Formats: sequence, C-alpha cells, structure tokens
Amino acid sequence: MIQTIAFYMFAIIMIASAVMVITARNPVHSVLWLILAFFNAAGLMVIVGAEFIAMLLVIVYVGAVAVLFLFVVMMLDIDVAAMRAGFVRNFPLGIVVALILLAELVLGIGAYNVGAINLGTPPAADLAVAAESNTAAIGALLYTRYVFLFEMAGIILLVAMIGAIVLTHRPSKSKRGHQDIGKQVRRNPDEATVMKQPEVGKGIEL
Repeated sequence: MIQTIAFYMFAIIMIASAVMVITARNPVHSVLWLILAFFNAAGLMVIVGAEFIAMLLVIVYVGAVAVLFLFVVMMLDIDVAAMRAGFVRNFPLGIVVALILLAELVLGIGAYNVGAINLGTPPAADLAVAAESNTAAIGALLYTRYVFLFEMAGIILLVAMIGAIVLTHRPSKSKRGHQDIGKQVRRNPDEATVMKQPEVGKGIEL
C-alpha cells in the first residue's frame, strides 16, 4: 500500500515537473523544474529496486548536468522575444518530430503487449550474482571484467579536466598587487623600516 502511494506521488510530481520544464517562461525556472523531475525519477527507481540508477540520477544528472545547465543559463543574456520568434518558426518541425516519437511510443507499447522477448537463460556463473543487489552486481562486474576500461575512462576524464583548467587559465597581465613571497621571506628585518627623527617644523626628506 505504501509503495503504491509513493509510486503515484513520485509519478504525478515528475509528470507535473516535466510539463513545467517546457511551459515555464523563465529558462532558470525550467532548469529548476528539471532538477525536481530528476529527483522524483530517482524515487521511482528506488521503488522498483534500481537503487544504482537512482544514485546516478541524483549524482550525475542533478549534481553535474542540471547544475551545469543552471549556471550556463544564468550567465547567458537570453532574449525571450527572440526565443519566442524561433519557437514559432520551428513549430512545424517540432510537430513532425513529436508525431514520430508518438508513433515509436505506440509501437513500443504494442510490442510490449504482444509478449516479452526471450533472451535466453543466463549462465550458471551469473545466477549467483543475480541474487545480489544491483549495486553489488554492477560493482562486481565493473571491477573485475571491465576494470581496465573503467580505469581508462577515469584517466581520460582526469586529462580532460586538467586540459580544461589549462585552457581556461589566463595569467595576469598586470603586476599590480603581485607579491613575491620568496623576496619577502629573504628580506633583512633591520632594513624593513627606517626610523626618522625630523626636527620641529622641517618635516622629513623623502
């Protein structure tokens, strides 16, 4: 009973959030609604037992992709009038794409109602893994059979991150306010300040 209530709650909120993503006038609000839709989709994945996919939705899509969208949209100077003009101009093409997607959806539902595809029985070695959770099964497969590919993907992402930092780093053209730490450490404390004893009414000589 609780699972049914949670399923309908997550599903209704996710559908409403998805509708608000495409109907909101402010692009920043659209991204915020998208984040809410991702959270509710993660809740649905937890209900069906796919906790690993739920974690990916929260960490990857919400924590990286959606936040990136949010920062990009907030930094851009978006002309709402130009966006509306482009929407009207591309409306026929959008209708064609929507009809194609609708046809694919109807075809997929019809194929599902006919019957499931028999993919064969898993080997005996995979039957023991099937009893574990999704996260444990994926981890066992990722760190055994595909460990080399996993490490290569990590190295590629690390190189991409370092490259992005190097490309976006711009050295300061002005030396104003630049501090030489080594010169400050090597200085003689006796020469750091000079005490003057000016006479009355004559001031000091600079």
